[in-house]
Amino acid sequence: AREVARDGVTANCVCPGPIDTPFLAKNGEGLRDALARAIPMRRVGQPEDVVGAVLFFASAAASYVTGQVINIDGGRTAHL
Repeated sequence: AREVARDGVTANCVCPGPIDTPFLAKNGEGLRDALARAIPMRRVGQPEDVVGAVLFFASAAASYVTGQVINIDGGRTAHL
């Protein structure tokens, strides 16, 4: 982000946690349930939970935002 900021390029990242997708479904309900128990919000995410952050970074509203990471994981990586 720092290297390309002078060129008007922003570099940000959306880091989703476990999201209810066909890939996750392939691994069975046991894994899905275990992941949900490990997440403070007690559920896996839905694709819709990620959309807002992606749209924000892709919009003009984020034109002065660079070098940022948004974890969308129901609090799984929250720091104490």
